[in-house]
Amino acid sequence: MTNHVIRIDNLAFRYPDADNVCLDIRELHAEAGDRIFIYGPSGSGKSTLLGLLGGVLTPERGTISLLGHELTTMTPSARDRLRADHIGFVFQQFNLIPYLSVTDNVLLSCRFSARRHSCAVASGTTLHDEATRLLDHLDIASELRHRPVTQLSVGQQQRVAAARALIGRPEIVIADEPTSALDAERQIAFLELLSRECIAANATLLFVSHDRRLASGFNREIALPSLNRAQIAQEVA
Repeated sequence: MTNHVIRIDNLAFRYPDADNVCLDIRELHAEAGDRIFIYGPSGSGKSTLLGLLGGVLTPERGTISLLGHELTTMTPSARDRLRADHIGFVFQQFNLIPYLSVTDNVLLSCRFSARRHSCAVASGTTLHDEATRLLDHLDIASELRHRPVTQLSVGQQQRVAAARALIGRPEIVIADEPTSALDAERQIAFLELLSRECIAANATLLFVSHDRRLASGFNREIALPSLNRAQIAQEVA
């Protein structure tokens, strides 16, 4: 039997006070090393799906399993620990800590997770050296790294958020519209780095975007509107 890194079965989610479910997915499975591009227009449920996978939202029906852990049967604190230890998030709104420096924001993932800390230094480098390596690859100049992140441009903040997600080699990397603030050249460099880091760690990458032009380089491509039975039913109606 295949050990899925991510397994969704008969998932349905409804926001409080909503008349209808906004997500209804029969199944979605991913293996270690999969690099999956999920696309769909605004309102198709992309961010909702990521919230469910991160254990931030709870489904009305169905099961979500990450690395063999069934999220719907876990306590909120256990979901928080699973997320901190095993998932790297690149949020659409970045969620950086404004009063911390660039480097301290990157290191934050390892402050909350002993596992991520251990993985970050496993190659013999220090935690700071690993943060520096990622920031170098993401073209964040050394003179910026001790400044508060609020002094960076939006595009620079987005790349800092990516470094924070990648440090400590999490088994699952979830990226929500991570290139929206980058120019075309930096988009390509960002995607190459993201893929390279995930391949090196054999991590499963879920990359969500409305821009299908970014899909090359991924080994799977999923159109969320065709996967989401709730949206199909609305269109038919």
